[in-house]
Amino acid sequence: MTSPRKHLVKDFNHFITCYVCKGYLIKPTTVTECLHTFCKSCIVQHFEDSNDCPKCGIQVHETNPREMLRLDNTLEEIIFKLVPGLREKQQQEIEFWRSRKWKENGEEDGPRSKRSRLDDDDDGGGGGDGDYHRSDPQIAICLGCCCVDSLVGESVVKGLMKKFIRCSTRVTVGTIKKFLSLKLKLPSSYELDVLCNGEIMGKDHTMEFIYMTRWRLRGETAYPMVLEYRPRIDFG
Repeated sequence: MTSPRKHLVKDFNHFITCYVCKGYLIKPTTVTECLHTFCKSCIVQHFEDSNDCPKCGIQVHETNPREMLRLDNTLEEIIFKLVPGLREKQQQEIEFWRSRKWKENGEEDGPRSKRSRLDDDDDGGGGGDGDYHRSDPQIAICLGCCCVDSLVGESVVKGLMKKFIRCSTRVTVGTIKKFLSLKLKLPSSYELDVLCNGEIMGKDHTMEFIYMTRWRLRGETAYPMVLEYRPRIDFG
């Protein structure tokens, strides 16, 4: 009987290392626009100078790409299980730099400040965004399909079985499009338009912005906000 093949940690390196620093992912953080994952501090530092994903190059957000980051706690636990001693080593390094309190450019961090700043963000100090919108104001949305046969073409876009969702007011139209594509099982190249009151919304519009500036109903019928989607129409 053939014994099962034992996998080595290096077999999984492609999935658990950071494209930016080439080390094991520390506080794995995913860009929701393209689903690429990096060390939290690596991607935050990258977004100080660029709005594009460092791996695939797509524009993540026109003005504030950090809003499109999500911490992946599940992947972090997987990495700790795959790499023995990594959790303890990271904690020792954090404590080392905290005790030394190096000052570079006015910051009390060591040369590898990306690793020592991580727990400060998650402790809630400095008003960080460690909760990634879980404490944000929420908004209820109804997602309706406004397709007609003449606009659908070869691919059919159908209505959702569950069209009511609740999300952060900071969620963007781009994220809503990705949600719809996943739920409707659309090809990655298939593009959708999202409309409010018949007007196509830009991918960086947040739900709060749309509610305040585009959703014209008020009073008892103003909630939930209704967004419609359809296959993208090329007017060119």
